[in-house]
Amino acid sequence: MARIIGGIGASHSPTIAFAKDTNKQNDPAWSPIFEGFDKVKDWVAAKEVDVLFFIFNDHVTSFFFDHYSPFVLGIDDQYVTADEGGGAREFPPAKAHQALSRHIAHSLAAQEFDISTFQKKPLDHGFFSPFSMMIPHDAASWEGRVIPLQVGVLQFPAPTAKRCFNFGQALRKAILSFPEDLNVAIVATGGLSHQVHGERCGFNDEQWDAEFLELLETDPNELTKLTHAQYATKGGMEGAEVIMWLIMRGALSNDLTCVHKSSYCPSMTNIATVIFEENTPSESVQHDPYEQLHGVEKLQGTYPFTIETSHKAYRLNAFLRQLIDPDHRDRFVNDQQALMEEFALTDIEKEMVAGRQWIELIRYGVIFFCLEKMAAVLGQSNPEVYAAMRGETIEEFQASRKVSMTYSVSAK
Repeated sequence: MARIIGGIGASHSPTIAFAKDTNKQNDPAWSPIFEGFDKVKDWVAAKEVDVLFFIFNDHVTSFFFDHYSPFVLGIDDQYVTADEGGGAREFPPAKAHQALSRHIAHSLAAQEFDISTFQKKPLDHGFFSPFSMMIPHDAASWEGRVIPLQVGVLQFPAPTAKRCFNFGQALRKAILSFPEDLNVAIVATGGLSHQVHGERCGFNDEQWDAEFLELLETDPNELTKLTHAQYATKGGMEGAEVIMWLIMRGALSNDLTCVHKSSYCPSMTNIATVIFEENTPSESVQHDPYEQLHGVEKLQGTYPFTIETSHKAYRLNAFLRQLIDPDHRDRFVNDQQALMEEFALTDIEKEMVAGRQWIELIRYGVIFFCLEKMAAVLGQSNPEVYAAMRGETIEEFQASRKVSMTYSVSAK
């Protein structure tokens, strides 16, 4: 069974990456940052952590306001560094634990936490600044995996402190019900006190930071009572992101020991690290995260589009979804083979697309709503696709309907 062995809190300021990349380890102005993270790195190695569940917020890099979600769980196989405007950091991709991430996604949904999921998105300093300090830079000596959770704390309304704590409790149930033998540590990033916008930028309150860390250990419920405005008043508007630390704390038991705590405010952000270690081994939890889909396998000719399917057929779905772009549509019609080559479709995928193998595409993992885009571009109606999937002629299919009609999603 999976075990939660402890929790880590860590700041994620870009100054951390700057200090690491410019080799400031021996500079007295920066060395306290390295000393704190060295404790974390040593603990991760000593405890043989298999998976770091990594809670962070993106800084308008990979997650923009055209679709902004409160909780977004990574379900990919790896995560690369994002370009935040000056080029991506040279750090190897973080390897993921897909099986556990999928289990957590299903479990949280079963517990009525309606999260979003993401794939193929690079991660910015919210993730890689602290991660690169916890793991050897070449990542060669750590064979563990990560699961990132992006929390939408930049645009209001945002999750409350209480909601974050409750999320952590649901996360604990999800992890402890996973059958594989794993050591899991929960990492929360962000803060401590800082504000980076407006006339109040540069605000810090180290006294509040110390109080926050103490309450996080001894009385996290007290922290769940504070509003976003109260967090902003005490720790700065951007410092209010420390509510993410309550996800980590909610995933831990009350039988824990703080084995490390440090904070240092060199400039704009009070940079902190903390380690909470579980005193009692976790007990397995009996919980079925897949209960909502039990029985669907008995429905002949039915193919649920799960996150597992989504990952498997991501490239092909992305290729067909892009038919919403006029240039892509034109090339799909007039230069299809070359376009499929550019998208690195496999021979099987090319054959299914070129042959309009509708039911084979569905069985492969293409969602129907990408197929109807393809059909519209090719001048085929939705009923023609329905008939093909059922192995019928269009006349046979239409005869099974109350009204015989022809339509598609095309504007023409």
